[in-house]
Amino acid sequence: MSDADRILCTAFEDSSRLAAGRLAEVAPIVRAAMRARPAASFLVFDDATGRVIDIDPREPPPPGAPPQPPEAAARSGRGRPKLGVVAREVTLLPRHWDWLTRQPGGASQALRRLVDEARRVDGGHSAAREARAAAYAFLSAMAGDRAGFEEAARALFAGDADGFVRHSRSWPPDIRAHAEHLATPKEGADAGLS
Repeated sequence: MSDADRILCTAFEDSSRLAAGRLAEVAPIVRAAMRARPAASFLVFDDATGRVIDIDPREPPPPGAPPQPPEAAARSGRGRPKLGVVAREVTLLPRHWDWLTRQPGGASQALRRLVDEARRVDGGHSAAREARAAAYAFLSAMAGDRAGFEEAARALFAGDADGFVRHSRSWPPDIRAHAEHLATPKEGADAGLS
């Protein structure tokens, strides 16, 4: 599965929502709109981070045309792809490696258990923080110059839904609605804006 198939995004034309879904589905819609309305402004946002995704206005090559770049082929060698295991480098001090190697199941299994336990204990705080950061990144691009931005941002980080609505009332509805959507944690976490 390519990044374009995994990334969920939302596209805006000026201040109106144009399309939402997987990047592979949204990009052709944005390209067609760019050709049809060249004077309009188009931005596509990653729904996980709120950051802008650059869309090449040219049509992509037809499926199967160019071969896979060599660096992409080199990345897909080791690991257990059927289990979704991803190999990455971890840098630890010798005492950490010593402890990990003494754990049942080895270092990888011990690290997975530690991460799962940390996620359970987190209680959703990380997801709420990430949701607010995504909403802020989106708002900085789409509403940074609008009246009430600073106050709305403070309300966002305070989890004050009423304050956010009050300070963003004059904004286009699609911008406000998408920011509220992004501020809602995605994995059963605390309230982002509630």
